[in-house]
Amino acid sequence: MTPGKEAILYEPLPGGRVRCTACARYCNIPEGKIGLCGVRGNEAGKLKLFVYGKIIAGNIDPIEKKPVTHYMPGTKIFSIATTGCNWLCHYCQNFDISQRRKIEGIEVTPEKVVAMTKRYRCQGLAYTYNQPTIFMEFAHDIGVEARKNGLINIFVSNGYDTPQTVDLMRDFLDCITVDFKGSGETAFVRKYIGIANSDPIFQTLLEIRDKTDVHIEITDLVVPEIGDNLTSAKKLCSWIYENLGPDTPIHFLRFHPDYKLMHLPSTPVLTLEKHHAVAQEAGLNYAYIGNVPGHPLEHTYCSGCGEIVVERLGFNINGWHLDDQNRCEFCGNEIPIVGHLSSAINEERFMPVLM
Repeated sequence: MTPGKEAILYEPLPGGRVRCTACARYCNIPEGKIGLCGVRGNEAGKLKLFVYGKIIAGNIDPIEKKPVTHYMPGTKIFSIATTGCNWLCHYCQNFDISQRRKIEGIEVTPEKVVAMTKRYRCQGLAYTYNQPTIFMEFAHDIGVEARKNGLINIFVSNGYDTPQTVDLMRDFLDCITVDFKGSGETAFVRKYIGIANSDPIFQTLLEIRDKTDVHIEITDLVVPEIGDNLTSAKKLCSWIYENLGPDTPIHFLRFHPDYKLMHLPSTPVLTLEKHHAVAQEAGLNYAYIGNVPGHPLEHTYCSGCGEIVVERLGFNINGWHLDDQNRCEFCGNEIPIVGHLSSAINEERFMPVLM
């Protein structure tokens, strides 16, 4: 096996087996074998994280690309990933990274990652492109070092986690966007993701709500024909309203053909608009449509007067109608956005730096 570092998130079992506690699969791994994610394996009765210190991708992104719209708008983020994933999504746009079962990447330390982030003049890090909690111990060490250096930390996550991973989030994580697929509908996630159901995702969100101060946003990839059930979307939106509150942002993302679903069309804009309407009917104040640049539902609208308070075009912010307390300039209603508009806004915020 590839040399790795002993993990924290596991329990030893009789007979030399180990039980991984990094995600809700709870893989029971015999000696000499690797869990489904491809990066956590049993070596002599100890769970090793084989991608500790290895990054397969790094890019400079706007925070809006995650997508995050209510936390530190305009921020420039250094996005990193390892190989592997705990999901088997048929539509994954990052499948070359997430479904790769070979340990690869450049050698880095947490200190070097933070130094790169600062050198590229980014204000924070995003752990993204694959599920970050499969390399949680590495993400934790980077994140703790980043926080010491005044940087923010964001997870782009499927939320298929455990109480143990949430406990580690408390040490460093500032923001998480949890990305449902097909509104988390059971038949969809079983067939196209390879999980039994979405229950652990909802439990993780409750754990984050109750145990941390992490800012939460929700995304939902709307896959046409197989994952665009409005009844499931209504159920999801109602759960968010009741458990996370009406000001929780939700982003309905347009699917484009990729990986094993090349035969499907891109999501019709009308389908996304119907999902947006469902969110409004459920009482959610800040619903967005993503991956449709120029659509009016990219903007943030004041929940008080209905005026546009943040104008967007794709990942750029073209208008800001909030005062220094993030109150609507038209009616004075406070908009629940953490942080004010970054001075980095609309600079060159897209740059691949390693692959």
